[in-house]
Amino acid sequence: MGLTAGPVLPRVDATVKAGLLDLVDHAVEAGWTRRAACTLLGLDDLRAARWQVRRQLGQLEDTHGGLALHGLLDSERAAIVEVFEDWGEVDRSARKLAHRGSRLEAVHVSPSTVRRVLAAEGLVVKGFPPRDPAPRSPWPDWLEWKPNRIWAYDVTHFTRAKRCAVAILDMVSRKWLTTLVSAEETSTQIEVAFTQALALEGLLDAADARATDALQEALACGNRDRIEQIIGQGQVPLLLAVSDNGPQMRSHSTREFLAGVAIAQQFGRPHTPTDQAWIETLFGHVKGEWPHLEKITDPGELVAELDRVQPHYNGVRLHAGIGYVTPVNAG
Repeated sequence: MGLTAGPVLPRVDATVKAGLLDLVDHAVEAGWTRRAACTLLGLDDLRAARWQVRRQLGQLEDTHGGLALHGLLDSERAAIVEVFEDWGEVDRSARKLAHRGSRLEAVHVSPSTVRRVLAAEGLVVKGFPPRDPAPRSPWPDWLEWKPNRIWAYDVTHFTRAKRCAVAILDMVSRKWLTTLVSAEETSTQIEVAFTQALALEGLLDAADARATDALQEALACGNRDRIEQIIGQGQVPLLLAVSDNGPQMRSHSTREFLAGVAIAQQFGRPHTPTDQAWIETLFGHVKGEWPHLEKITDPGELVAELDRVQPHYNGVRLHAGIGYVTPVNAG
């Protein structure tokens, strides 16, 4: 019966109960107290007393539990199904159907109960059909797929240091061009980061030469037809900047600044990070391969570590997307 294996289990069959009670009775006849005998056997004395009463009634075998007092009635189940049939096409969720039943005074149940009853009846709440995905914007005809012609930029956060970092990446060579660490993420940080990148790549003079008044006006207004018209006249932007739809990227100040250095903009589709996967991959690799960066709490130390990691990323690390060479080699 397992009488030496510790306390008696919460649920045992009738033969074990009878055996334990017989041992207690035998110990009492030998001069033990009932509580002492129960303690030695690992059995609660009150539990043993209940078993004795049940033994006298011949009911030592456990019985199956009955239905819960708060269980669903057949009429409530039918009401749930009726609400589903009448309002399923409108509400399209178990939560809304539960509230609909309450508002109609038809049935008062939880959303999980609605879901469970409908599943038992083989009924499925049909959600709203997915929207057709927006088409991805094609690359402009004037764009050349070579280094320093198409850049991607974005902002990532280092929460322990309470700082964000604007990074710019050359999408063709995968070269990490520059990073600006700041406590804010506004158009000002975008402007400073692009100024740094243009200076490091020696493109400031080329930007001034490309930025004619007509091209700046077209890029600043953001009208694609106007931009294509100016480009058709031979005034081609210096490069294309790709980003998501963050407010600092979409701001009028950012657009005016980029127009002033002859940089056109292209935005990815909302909620579609794969449209700018190049810059997202940069952040993923940097944080994944140098995980200590996210543990840094001192902003100055974070800047120093990013400056140390960047040359390794550009000149040592091999990139599968460009044929297992470094961005320096690819550029």
